[in-house]
Amino acid sequence: MIQIKSTEEITIMQEGGKILAESLSKVLENIKPGVSEKELEEIANFEIKKRGGKPGFKRVKGYNYALCMSTNDAVVHGIPGEYRFKEGDIVGVDCGVFYKGFNTDMSDTVYVGKISEELKKFLDTGKKALYAAIDEAKVGNRVGHISKMIQDIVEGAGYSVVRDLVGHGVGKELHEEPEIPGFLNRKIESTPLLKEGMTIAIEVIYNKGKSPVGYGSDNWTIRTRDGQISGLFERTVAITKDDPLVLT
Repeated sequence: MIQIKSTEEITIMQEGGKILAESLSKVLENIKPGVSEKELEEIANFEIKKRGGKPGFKRVKGYNYALCMSTNDAVVHGIPGEYRFKEGDIVGVDCGVFYKGFNTDMSDTVYVGKISEELKKFLDTGKKALYAAIDEAKVGNRVGHISKMIQDIVEGAGYSVVRDLVGHGVGKELHEEPEIPGFLNRKIESTPLLKEGMTIAIEVIYNKGKSPVGYGSDNWTIRTRDGQISGLFERTVAITKDDPLVLT
């Protein structure tokens, strides 16, 4: 069942989203050669707690970290480890905040040092798809409008949308209905209608190579099957009577 939030609840999520955005920004600032994934985890915990929030992902059963790391061929859900970044790495960071009973969810992908123009184009495509998809998050549209926009931009640039992972509703639970795929697998008219008060996490999860992914040995990290680079961009968005409201 899709949960509709009140104006007051969306305001709380906006406050939590600000904590998340500021904390993740501090994490991203520290992605440099020689810095480890674990050091980013420490920064995330400190910044979230300093601002009065709680690390949302630590509330997921069996997961004990504030961040999910997606370095190079890791797609999502990577456990922060001892790996130290080096020139040319592509680093995705996913983070969540729990604040006054509500979750917000956000991710970004950045690069370390210098990368090729080809890889810059890959990352720029993900950002473009995210913001274009957010523009579709308005009353009267459907989830399918968001999905189609992501798919058209990502696949139009020659990359692959990951089919096994999707965006989602977000609120009192980290994952709520509806699912927000980055691809269209049915008619737009049959996908959920977007209504005022819905809060959703729009995610662009895509690979430079082919779409298939699989679990790593830790049973959390999901990697590309072909070993190519993956990208991840996500924002929590509220559907309002006017324009989409980005909460993170």
